[in-house]
Amino acid sequence: MSDTSQARILVVEDEPQLASLLADYLRAAFFEPHVLDDGRDVVPWVRAHAPDLILLDLMLPGEDGMQVCRTLRAFSNVPIVMITARVEEIDRLLGLELGADDYICKPFSPREVMARIRAVLRRTRPRPQAGQDTGIRVDEKSWQAQVDGQALSLTPVELRLLATLLAHPGQVFSRDQLLAHLYEDHRVVTDRTVDTHIKNLRRKLATVRGDQELIRSVYGIGYSLESPQ
Repeated sequence: MSDTSQARILVVEDEPQLASLLADYLRAAFFEPHVLDDGRDVVPWVRAHAPDLILLDLMLPGEDGMQVCRTLRAFSNVPIVMITARVEEIDRLLGLELGADDYICKPFSPREVMARIRAVLRRTRPRPQAGQDTGIRVDEKSWQAQVDGQALSLTPVELRLLATLLAHPGQVFSRDQLLAHLYEDHRVVTDRTVDTHIKNLRRKLATVRGDQELIRSVYGIGYSLESPQ
């Protein structure tokens, strides 16, 4: 996988309700979730299926998350986000020293987990060169965007919005799906906030492409970036 959506995410969590909730949010965010509830099953599954990221609970039956992480790091660099209800600093540091890429403490909001996953995937995997086909380039590391070689002055939210649409030209995103990608501080906003950002983004795109409608509205659903013909 070369972009953060549609990535294969392994959820290792023995609380059925929480595991199901995380899987539902992952599917809504265009990830491909798989759930395991026993630490002993993780290593064989990873060897067979090569996930793009693992959400790994610390307290597991069979084999705890620390030992699972230690074993995985002996043969794999797959990104690991530790999930724990134990907030002692030594546990957090030990988890990262074992090779975890991030950790998140219970209780948490599912939207926060989605943001953490995308952030880790952005750090560990290159963004696709989708702009070669659309004429649009987005670099979230340098916070720069270009259309046909001309720089756009975008806000951080506008840049994330354009990057999300650019990852899958022609795919229709609902407002809720777009909202899940926009704010790193997990603020609560209405879905109509997306409409305002789309309006501003269209205006800035029009400074380069004139009257060409690069972002298409799909009534009652959401928005998509026009696919190149």
